[in-house]
Amino acid sequence: MNKQKVLLENVLLEDGFIYDKNIVIGTKTKSKDILICNEKIEGIYEKNTFKEKIEKIDMKGMLAVPSFKDRHIHLDKGYYGGKWSACTPFTSVFDRIKEEEEFLPNFLDDTEVKAKRLLDLLIENGVTETRVQCNVDPIIGLGNMERVIRALEDYKDKVNYEMVAFPQHGLLRSNSISYMKDAMRNGANIVGGLDPATIDDNINKSIDEMMNIAVEFNSDIDIHLHERGTLGAYVIKRLLKVVEEAKWQNRVTISHGYCLGDLEQNDLADICESMKELGVELSTTSPIDVACPPVPFISDYGVKVNIINDNINDHWSPFGSGDLLQRLSRMCEKFGVIEEYNLNKYLKLITNGVSILDKDGKVLWPKADDKADIVFCDASCSAEAIARISKRNALMKDGRFIFKNI
Repeated sequence: MNKQKVLLENVLLEDGFIYDKNIVIGTKTKSKDILICNEKIEGIYEKNTFKEKIEKIDMKGMLAVPSFKDRHIHLDKGYYGGKWSACTPFTSVFDRIKEEEEFLPNFLDDTEVKAKRLLDLLIENGVTETRVQCNVDPIIGLGNMERVIRALEDYKDKVNYEMVAFPQHGLLRSNSISYMKDAMRNGANIVGGLDPATIDDNINKSIDEMMNIAVEFNSDIDIHLHERGTLGAYVIKRLLKVVEEAKWQNRVTISHGYCLGDLEQNDLADICESMKELGVELSTTSPIDVACPPVPFISDYGVKVNIINDNINDHWSPFGSGDLLQRLSRMCEKFGVIEEYNLNKYLKLITNGVSILDKDGKVLWPKADDKADIVFCDASCSAEAIARISKRNALMKDGRFIFKNI
């Protein structure tokens, strides 16, 4: 295969921390040139030292950071990309599900177009990888999933994806086990779950059946847990026990986990210890209207945390910008993350764990042989990019620009 090379000149890269009395007060940066070969970074050079005659692109001092990964997004059943609509008054989750059951068939004609509009929005904001949650239920069957997969396949050069078969109406409540298995045979690669107590009304059976499907298809799990307080904590503990028994370590994500924001610190620490040992991740929007898992505590404990978009302007919420950097900025503001070091540290919550600097300021990214998935921001450092929600001027995936406005 012929090597396609391009040199990105005048790229701003982070190069360490600036200290005052052992406190990080700033981030060192250097302007360098990055050699891209096919889909990877081949090398990083001091300015004007690479002499081979190849295509060169002046990045005009834009800050490079790892591209963003949205680990939880709904591309089906929304209004975005179509006619504006706010929500009806919220009375209960069951009423929302009933509302959804009534309109889902009418949404099918526009599902693929709306999914593409949402993908455009994510890409403009720096996303190159998504974990897509898609309804699977007796009302819609695999209709939503089939259409969303078509949209994703049309965008496969821009966005990598995983597909979660999500039983929004309850795995047991809507008798969706057979539909979930059909989904796993026809394009889904992750088993979803939902509130075993309040929706399925059978904690043990709901979790066990979800795990049974995952084991049958050798699949990871992503379970949406909205249950609160001690009930939610009990559900998580039961889930963690099943994960350990099934030896499903490093294969399970808890989405939302609102109850983690209700717990006393000792109880929270006990759950975090188990999640860390079992490699169970947490995905959260860091919401402002309900109890929110204390992201800094959980992340610093050693649990992998993802800041996510979730839904964008659908019948559950009219809000959502599609901007993970904005979501991360909100989390930092909510929890008082104001220091240069911590702002820098938490960028990993939207990059699927990729950090630019380690705790001592040693450069971890970019390195030779890293995938060339890069966001270029109008910022002096990643801490500024987060705090000011800096404009993204270009996005590169697999060594190709999928948008550029420099």
